[in-house]
Formats: sequence, structure tokens, C-alpha cells
Amino acid sequence: MIRTTALAVLLAATLPVFASEAANTKVDLEKAKQIASSVCVACHGADGNAPTTAFPILAGQGADYITKQLGNFKTMVRNNPIMFGMAATLSDDDMKSLGVYFSRQEHKANASKDEALAAEGRTLWRRGDFAKGIPACASCHGPAGAGLPAQFPRLAGQYAEYTEAQLNTFRSGERANDPAAMMRTIAAKLSDRQIKAVADYAAGLH
Repeated sequence: MIRTTALAVLLAATLPVFASEAANTKVDLEKAKQIASSVCVACHGADGNAPTTAFPILAGQGADYITKQLGNFKTMVRNNPIMFGMAATLSDDDMKSLGVYFSRQEHKANASKDEALAAEGRTLWRRGDFAKGIPACASCHGPAGAGLPAQFPRLAGQYAEYTEAQLNTFRSGERANDPAAMMRTIAAKLSDRQIKAVADYAAGLH
């Protein structure tokens, strides 16, 4: 299992980087709103509540996490041709501003769809799977799924289909922008059923 001390070391190594970046950027919420309404709206909605499950809900997501992901898309650390095109013209200030803007939007309620599946997911979320070396999701994403920006995203209320898709890309190695390969290591141990279960449970968290 991933121990608290290991997480503390990882956070200590990464937090100063984000603090330094934040000190050198300015937030312009009006410009961010304009970008969201013209560039982001088709996939994520102007307020960050994505209209379909193919795209993540950004409303209420951690500001630093959004900013980090946009930077990863822009530099192709996170390989996604569509998002690369969207992020390519954004300045550091723009990415910071978008992060803050979306973090302040109201997240519309979501829910689990399968009671039995969500019950399995709750066990994984709270206790993990000791036999398979899978830590509790709550150890990084929090008991209520609020996350810890910028390292760990909010998963509460996220579309189950999107969370499932991301866990699968971590498992396959297609997505590789997780610190110290943490999510790739965990996802590699998850079965298809476990991925679906934890994604469905997270969708119902508030």
C-alpha cells in the first residue's frame, strides 16, 4: 500500500513547483469567462458542467488541478490532440484564470446508477483491496471525493463514464501524467469490475 509518509514526500516535492508558478501568474476571470464561453463551451459547457459523459465536469474542480492539466495538454505531457489544439494558444495567465473560473462554478448534482456496483465501489473507496495491494481511494481523493489540488482531482459527482475511461487509460499507460506513476500503478491492479464500481460510487459523492 501507499503509505502516508510516501505521500507526504511526494507532496513536499511537488507543491513548491505549483506555488512558484502561481506567484508568477495573474488571474483574469472576465477573460476566462470569455474563453470558456467561446472555446470550452462545446465540450465542457460554459459553466464547466459538461453536456455529455464523454467530457469531464470541470465545475467545482480544483483550480490548480485544472491549470496543471491544461499545461500538460499544451506541452503534450498528457497526449490528447484535441486538447493540445485548445491549450496551444493559452498563456500561463489564461490557464491559471480558467482554473480559478471553473473551480468557482456550481457543480450540478450527479448520482450513482447501480446500487450494487456502487456498494462495491464504496468498499474500494474507503478501504481499498489489501489482497491486491490497492490503497483506499479516499487516502488521496478524500472521504467525500473533494481531492487535493493540484495533485489529486475532485472525483465527487464526476461522470462515471469519464472516470472509468481515465482509469482505463492509466491502466493501459496511454495516460502518463500522474506523479510518480501513482495512478498507473494502482489502475494496473484494478479489474474491469472494480474500475466500474469505484467510478459509479464516485459519481454519487457530494
